[in-house]
Amino acid sequence: MSPKRPQQGGPSRGQSLFAAAGMEHDAPRPLPERLRPHKLSDVVGQDHILGPDGALTRMLETRTLGSLIFWGPPGTGKTTVARLLADATELHFEQISAVFSGVADLKKVFDAARARRETGQGTLLFVDEVHRFNRAQQDSFLPVMEDGTVVLVGATTENPSFELNAALLSRSRVLVFHSLDAAAIEKLYSNAEAVEGRKLPLDDEARAVLIRMADGDGRAALTLAEEVWRSARKGEIFNAVQLQDILQRRAPIYDKSADGHYNLISAMHKSVRGSDPDAALYYFARMLDAGEDPLFLARRIVRMAVEDIGLADPQALVIANAAKDAYDFLGSPEGELAIAQAVIYVATAPKSNAAYKAFGAAKRVAKEGGSLLPPKHILNAPTKLMQSEGYGTGYQYDHDAPDAFSGQDYFPEALGRQQFYDPPERGFEREIRKRLEYWAKLRKERGG
Repeated sequence: MSPKRPQQGGPSRGQSLFAAAGMEHDAPRPLPERLRPHKLSDVVGQDHILGPDGALTRMLETRTLGSLIFWGPPGTGKTTVARLLADATELHFEQISAVFSGVADLKKVFDAARARRETGQGTLLFVDEVHRFNRAQQDSFLPVMEDGTVVLVGATTENPSFELNAALLSRSRVLVFHSLDAAAIEKLYSNAEAVEGRKLPLDDEARAVLIRMADGDGRAALTLAEEVWRSARKGEIFNAVQLQDILQRRAPIYDKSADGHYNLISAMHKSVRGSDPDAALYYFARMLDAGEDPLFLARRIVRMAVEDIGLADPQALVIANAAKDAYDFLGSPEGELAIAQAVIYVATAPKSNAAYKAFGAAKRVAKEGGSLLPPKHILNAPTKLMQSEGYGTGYQYDHDAPDAFSGQDYFPEALGRQQFYDPPERGFEREIRKRLEYWAKLRKERGG
């Protein structure tokens, strides 16, 4: 039997549908790859490192490149800069990822770098996600860094102070990469349009939205631009609503166990402390949008009420606790409004950390003073022995004194009278201050 011939017009055996359509080799490389910079001056958004007075620029001018840790969010150019540094210093570029590498892989890399050094060739070893190596693996870099076998460039999205060994950090310089701002993303889009030979099919508002969607990530910005070009029909221009429908928006970068979490809650807390309800609500909404537990936020608002408002407005703690209870009762999304209301209340309440400071001062004195006995006149004397020792002798019952105030000293004799609480002339603490000043006057008059 003779073999069957391929059907007329269909692809032959071993030939793909794409090849039959003449498309096999026409697919271009991804846009982020095509726009990868070829020299350090082409990198956008990191002028504080690569500008005329930048840290890396000065290192290259003095030819004193040492081991480095690049710390910054994804898509800010860490890998690209490391590769270009190797080119600029004529070092062999070697790249590994801590996600996929172990001790055996590191040994091979170090052995190859030693062999390379014998021929006069240095090695720049780029370690992506360096924070994922454990303590022993991080320690293995120390000898090859010290003897010059490799110039280490580690990249991490996590805070090096918390994630890297002190020994590794002491031998490296940390350079911080910033999220790309709107101007840097716009420059990327202009470069992409020049490479593509066409404008992004977006009106001005949609273009601004696309820049915000990139969230400071250059790689994501270019990937989003590719999606826009793929989605647009000939002559079509997208507005902001259409753009979000097409892209289904990109989820905010927010790791509830990493820096994003702590940065945003810190921003919210400081906005409340600074009496800016609008900024506080913005960060509250950011965290909710990213999936933060509303009860975590409610707990932090309770903390703000006692730390930054205190007795300047005692109602702040009541409102904060009520918001937590309302969320427990209603759940999401209805209960989130109660927490938002508490955010506004604490942000607009009079501020005072007097109670917070007083408690801290009292704790310090209590710790330093040791086990000092209270003055005997305020000790109970339930037994004859205790009475004979003077317990309770001379105690004045305040309710029987004029103004219900005896003015006696209640501190241990060895410690002397202390003042921890100093309320400001704000909010309800203005009234508390008047009371304290009145009692101080009576105490002085009565010799207490």
